[in-house]
Amino acid sequence: MTEGSPPPWQVLDLIADHLDPETLATASCVCKSWSVSMSSDHLWHPICSATYPSLSNLRRAAAAAVPYSKLYSLGRAAEKRRLQKPPKPRLSMADFAFAVDIQNSRGSVATVLKPGAQLKLDKNGEFRFDIDVDQSGELTAFDELDSLRITWNVVLHGFDGVFTVMDCRGKGSFVLGLEGWFSKELPAAGCCSSGAASGLVADLRLGLRESTAAGKVVAEKMSVGLLSIVSWRYVCVDDALRYLQHFLLPSNY
Repeated sequence: MTEGSPPPWQVLDLIADHLDPETLATASCVCKSWSVSMSSDHLWHPICSATYPSLSNLRRAAAAAVPYSKLYSLGRAAEKRRLQKPPKPRLSMADFAFAVDIQNSRGSVATVLKPGAQLKLDKNGEFRFDIDVDQSGELTAFDELDSLRITWNVVLHGFDGVFTVMDCRGKGSFVLGLEGWFSKELPAAGCCSSGAASGLVADLRLGLRESTAAGKVVAEKMSVGLLSIVSWRYVCVDDALRYLQHFLLPSNY
């Protein structure tokens, strides 16, 4: 090897065996000959198989021979995206109100409009809230077995947007004294999500007490929240706000 000439490929190959993936990738950008040496499958196959075995095995099923260096790069990029913290929501609790309307066959049972800023946050940071039904006026008593229609809307400040989280009919499905409803699976967020699902459902429970009228009850409190159907746990407040903003805020907000 003369002075100033690049090292022969055999030397590069020996060196490459001792380099970590990041250094290998950097070295492959030096020049064309280094790119060929540092991107060879015999170097990247063991690395890819050890780090992303599912992608490495995928090559066998692929119609084209995808380089192992590219498979590793794809796996690394996907891992970074998965670990990346989501952006802070553009929507805040002060930007909207909950509007819950409860009706039966004879008319309105209860209507609640609760500003988000007045909702008490759950101690675990979950998107679940307890709301007292306004008792300033006389509460409407109804038969416990009545079929109810429950509508829960999230209303943007100034009524600039509305998203219907729940619209259910029928008797609740929980225990006596705490009737509850689940919505259908909510639509996926985003402009290209027609027909897709979000993995979320709305949950609403009514706290009932006996009325002075025989055989009738009144709703004195309610609990609302968003649940993941994967874990059946309430989602965190930030995740719920990021979901709701897709339906309440303009895309260029």
